[in-house]
Amino acid sequence: MTNEQAKADLADILDGVQEQMRIIARLQQERAELTGRATVRGKRVTVVVNADNTVIDTQFGPNIEDLSHAEIAKAVTEAAQLASADVARKTRDLMAPLDTHRARMPKLSDLVDGMPEVRAPEPVPAPTAPPNARERREFSDGSGMRFTDTETVERDRGGSVTDSSW
Repeated sequence: MTNEQAKADLADILDGVQEQMRIIARLQQERAELTGRATVRGKRVTVVVNADNTVIDTQFGPNIEDLSHAEIAKAVTEAAQLASADVARKTRDLMAPLDTHRARMPKLSDLVDGMPEVRAPEPVPAPTAPPNARERREFSDGSGMRFTDTETVERDRGGSVTDSSW
C-alpha cells in the first residue's frame, strides 16, 4: 500500500467515524423521546415508561375495583414489564441505522494484520421475578460460582450500618 493510499484510507475512516458520531448524537436525542406503553387486564391498568424504563405514568381504567389489591399489583408489574419490552423494541428499531453504518466500517483486524476481533460481551438479562422469588435469591456472578442475595450484600458491603466508612 502506498503512502498516498494509506492517507486516503485513513481519511475515509475518519469521515466514517465523524458520520457515525453525527448519527449517534441524533439517535440519542430521538431515543430520549421514546416511550413504551402497555395495557393489561381488560384495559384496567396502563403503564407508560420512558426510554430509561422509568415508569412515568400509571392509569387505572373503569372497573379497577373488580380486581383485588394483589391482582392490581400483579397487573401493574406486568404492564410495566410489557411497556419496557415495547420501549426496548422501539430502541432497537431506532438504532438499526447505526448498526448498518457500523457494519460498513472496517474492523480493526481489517486495518492491522493479526489484530484479533474486539467484541463487546453479550449483556446478561436482568431477572423479572419479584425480589423475594427463588430465581432472584440465587444467581451466578459470571465466574461459575452461585451466590444468594445475602452473600452478595455481605461480600459487596464490606462493613455494617454502624461502620464509620459510610
